[in-house]
Amino acid sequence: MNHFLVGLTASLGGLFPAGACTGIALSAQDGSYIQARTIEWAKGALPSEYVVIPRGQKLVSYTPTGQKGLTFFARYGVIGLSVVMKDFIAEGINEAGLSTGLFFFPKYGNYLPYDPAQNTITLADLQVNEWLLTQFETVNEVIEAISNVRIVGLEQEAVVHWRIGDASGRQVVLEIVDGVPHFYENRVGVLTNAPGFEWHLANLNNYVNLYPGSAPDQAFSEILLSPIGGNSGFLGLPGDATPPSRFVRAAFYRATAPKLATGFETVTQCFHILNNFDIPIGTEHPKGEVPNIPSTTQWTSAIDLTHRRVYYKTAYNNTIRCIDLKKIDFDRVTYQSHPLDKEQKQPIEEISIQ
Repeated sequence: MNHFLVGLTASLGGLFPAGACTGIALSAQDGSYIQARTIEWAKGALPSEYVVIPRGQKLVSYTPTGQKGLTFFARYGVIGLSVVMKDFIAEGINEAGLSTGLFFFPKYGNYLPYDPAQNTITLADLQVNEWLLTQFETVNEVIEAISNVRIVGLEQEAVVHWRIGDASGRQVVLEIVDGVPHFYENRVGVLTNAPGFEWHLANLNNYVNLYPGSAPDQAFSEILLSPIGGNSGFLGLPGDATPPSRFVRAAFYRATAPKLATGFETVTQCFHILNNFDIPIGTEHPKGEVPNIPSTTQWTSAIDLTHRRVYYKTAYNNTIRCIDLKKIDFDRVTYQSHPLDKEQKQPIEEISIQ
């Protein structure tokens, strides 16, 4: 186990400093509630799998020393999208409609120190989603239960925060600062990375001048100023890939998105919005040091909490795939995981002209 943790720590140390995830949430006219997000890594191909956890599955948390931590059994069946290892679910949903996701949160979050005397309640930060999804149905249950575990980091810089939503359409953000968990109601429906969630909300006030549509003509000295093109009401919207800029951009794109009729239409709308947050790989590295991957954005997901469906696409294959939880017998299915892409290759539909 200790040899395993050495390799794991090396993997995580390369993973999280390159994280730049963007999350949004949208509701449809029919009441469907969707949580969507991107996940980034700029070092190479990110090992990612979809994971199936059946009811009754025994799960054990890792600890920084390789000792066994919290042991728990799945009350609910789960579909998760994992990174590095199948235990590390980055985004997922359970059959009751609870959906959770983790987002990199460096320098602003910190956990309680690891105490081997408390291994029986110790939960690795990268397994919090696994625990939440297998145990709980609602946001209220999560808030009540979080004090029953001791969340610790497996790697010093791999600090994360979480968004947690249920089928009612409620979403909260969980941040752990100085070992203390804080929950924030997420009415803006957006999450990125550091700084803290409250800071991002306050920062939106810096963009009070933005609005959809075009700006009106204005007299300036002795000339008339007119918009050069459409969308001039958004002049000043930040376009870089830093977490504050992505938060602002996502908040305004989400707030101005029309409310569509159905959950499926809203799922596709989420993918279209999040296309704006794909990070070109060339922007992440000095010239000549770019790894051979299509994009820093490794995959994008949209989860329909109402209809219990997981949709995703990857940098290698933009075809949207779907896993329907209602078609899975979680009493009989086995605990398993599979790569998001059977083959890392973009299918092309050739059009035949007669």
